[in-house]
Amino acid sequence: MSGNRPPLTVLLAAPRGFCAGVDRAIQIVERALERFGAPVYVRHEIVHNRHVVERLEALGAVFVEELDQCPDDRPVVFSAHGVPKQVPEEAARRNLIYVDATCPLVSKVHVEAQRLHANGREIVLIGHAGHPEVVGTMGQLPDGAIALIETVEDAMQFAPQDASRLAFVTQTTLSVDDTSAIVAALQARFPQIEAPHKEDICYATTNRQSAVKALAPRSDIVFVIGAPNSSNSVRLVEVAKRAGAPRSQLISSAEDVDWTSIGAIGTVGITAGASAPEDLVEGLIAAFRERYDVKQEDIRVTDEDVIFKLPRVVA
Repeated sequence: MSGNRPPLTVLLAAPRGFCAGVDRAIQIVERALERFGAPVYVRHEIVHNRHVVERLEALGAVFVEELDQCPDDRPVVFSAHGVPKQVPEEAARRNLIYVDATCPLVSKVHVEAQRLHANGREIVLIGHAGHPEVVGTMGQLPDGAIALIETVEDAMQFAPQDASRLAFVTQTTLSVDDTSAIVAALQARFPQIEAPHKEDICYATTNRQSAVKALAPRSDIVFVIGAPNSSNSVRLVEVAKRAGAPRSQLISSAEDVDWTSIGAIGTVGITAGASAPEDLVEGLIAAFRERYDVKQEDIRVTDEDVIFKLPRVVA
């Protein structure tokens, strides 16, 4: 022990933190501020992370819930989660300068849903009610064209108009395991249901869940840095518990850790949701180093090299 601090192994998940879609969305707001000056309006939190939002607010971004809160003479950015079709239509009608920061992988789901609808398919969306991404995807099509399924129970009770014309798409930030159970239930009931050409759950969600599965069985407790309204972060907590971590907790930063309740631990797992900045991870590790003699080990399941191009208006 160094200076009487108990030994602790920190298992650090990799990949973790920012994904390419989040990176791109934040850059879009920063570039829009450089190009147009402050203020730049942003419809909804650009990504689900308070620390990111506050940093951008300090640079001159103004976050609003709806387009009618934006003046006509300032640019507006749409969040990474995607928006219903009527939002860009309304922006165009008002001649607003707007930049769409929707993650390209979410846009892929939008295009898929539109293609299926055009081909006369009845569409099921697997996702969480009220999540901005789900609102955006359902808003690509006329009301009633997409049915939302949240659970296996929903899948068992769903009654399509025509089982032979059924197709499904999914939210990009779901639990891989939960989604496969829902898909299996749908496929068992409706063998002809059409699946997406390529998995809708995004590469970053899948990779972060894989990394957590690798470290959870060895951890006494797993800390997931992320926001309570961040779907992919909340899923990481659930995945860690299922994969064998006795305790798993969502925190927004090191300040949320209740050191008195941690008890005797030998190994801690750390990861971060796709919208959590790396400095929050470094802050948590530093907080552990103050209290423990830390030995750090990276648990890397894959390398990510995805980069999404910026829209022309801010490139």
